Amino acid sequence: MKLFLDSTDNTRVLVRLDNKEFVNHVDSPRNQDVFGFLLSCVEIENLKQEDITEVEVNCGPGSFTGTRIGVSIANALGFALGIPINGQKNPVEPIYSSAPSITPSKQTKVSI
Repeated sequence: MKLFLDSTDNTRVLVRLDNKEFVNHVDSPRNQDVFGFLLSCVEIENLKQEDITEVEVNCGPGSFTGTRIGVSIANALGFALGIPINGQKNPVEPIYSSAPSITPSKQTKVSI
């Protein structure tokens, strides 16, 4: 069975198991439980993770966190099950639409 996973939109998760498609819309990126939704789709179809023979993941571009999580799940499944991801045995890398906006920490100077 082929698994397709797309979590690049941080308010939607798309899972396709062969030709059956499942979509989960959430109101906040904090509610985007990609792995939990994937597990529930597999359970609904009475499948086991061992039934997955290949994984295709949307590597982006897309939201930073959603893309990172989807690619991480795909790589973990590929590694654990020994199956290809996007047609290759090596891990795939996310494609971000922009660099992460990480601010440097503000250290407080203490003088004695």
